[in-house]
Amino acid sequence: MFKKILKSYDYSIIIVMVMLIIFGLVMVYSASMVWAVQRYNYESDYFFQRQKLHIILSMFAFIFIAFVPYKILKSNKVLIPMVILSLVGLGGLFVFGHVSGNALSWFKVGASSLQPSEFVKLCVIIYLSAVYAKKQTYINEFNKGVVPPLVYLALVLVFVAIQPDVGTAAIIFLIASTIILSSGMSYRNIFKLGGFGLMISIPFILLVKDQLFSSVRLGRISAFQDPFLDEQGFGWQLANSYIALGTGGIKGLGLGQSVQKLGYLPESHTDFIMAVIAEELGIFGVTFVLLCLSYIVLRGILIGIRCKDPFGSLLAIGISSMIGIQSFINLGGISGVIPLTGVPLPFVSYGGSSLLQLCISMGILVNISMFVNYEQNYKGKDSKERPVESRSFITKKYIFRK
Repeated sequence: MFKKILKSYDYSIIIVMVMLIIFGLVMVYSASMVWAVQRYNYESDYFFQRQKLHIILSMFAFIFIAFVPYKILKSNKVLIPMVILSLVGLGGLFVFGHVSGNALSWFKVGASSLQPSEFVKLCVIIYLSAVYAKKQTYINEFNKGVVPPLVYLALVLVFVAIQPDVGTAAIIFLIASTIILSSGMSYRNIFKLGGFGLMISIPFILLVKDQLFSSVRLGRISAFQDPFLDEQGFGWQLANSYIALGTGGIKGLGLGQSVQKLGYLPESHTDFIMAVIAEELGIFGVTFVLLCLSYIVLRGILIGIRCKDPFGSLLAIGISSMIGIQSFINLGGISGVIPLTGVPLPFVSYGGSSLLQLCISMGILVNISMFVNYEQNYKGKDSKERPVESRSFITKKYIFRK
């Protein structure tokens, strides 16, 4: 039986993830060498060595989670402590938090730091997936089945937005919207929920209007329209990102040969690492990253579609949407498609909290795929159990919704 379980894992998605992480490590080294020496007076391989430690820790977490049955995550013994810890973690930032990048988003102890909002993304996915899966029998009862789970979501969004970290708040909101759209509730309730959300968002916007409409954010919006009008001010990041993207061409300047990373492009190893990839490796490097990310997202959605368990299906869709949405916001920001936000590129950018959370999420995703493959290939053959239904939860509740 153990051999059959091992055969049921989706190794293609694991291989693509590992390839992307190793590629990201190489690019972190290339993009951070000058930055480490110039700004922090560190050794040139400082961020490279720290990212190696992040990868080792994250891979151990991935392997462990991949062998833990995902269904235990929907039990109250897991959900209740998870919800409490996530809210305590976000609230604790306002007492013990550390400011970085103009946002109170970090706990810092010595040289190590932790960003709670990264893990809250996964908490929101697990919570909403579990609750809406349990409420399937009355999913269209608005007051009973739709609204109650959103109280936790609203608290999380308020805590994250007032840090202020509007980019992460937007990602969490979009992830939650994807899960809600896939939960099987009627379109009538979805439109009703949209109107309800619009009503309660007005006082929220008034609460955080100083952060939303600060001079920095208005400057970023102005730079988004034309960064070269204020090239030495708010347009500095995007203007240099454009230069890096345009300089690389088809083949790129060569690995390690980026000019923009020499102090011109801020955060070249985190938010703007794709600009360095484009400059050094050209369209080939960019295509490699896009193909890997696309494969992970599309494969995750396919796992969700094939899964017969409502919880597993919503969980897979939520994790896939998180990776896809975060990738779009990062790439859209550095290319000028959307205003810039401080969002790392999944699996590639430097950062311990982001990588650890992503590897934990991928561990859950491949565990779901293992159960799906095992049910399809072996369940019913090894026992007298009735074979599983041919249609997945998503196709019955979403694609073929009446």
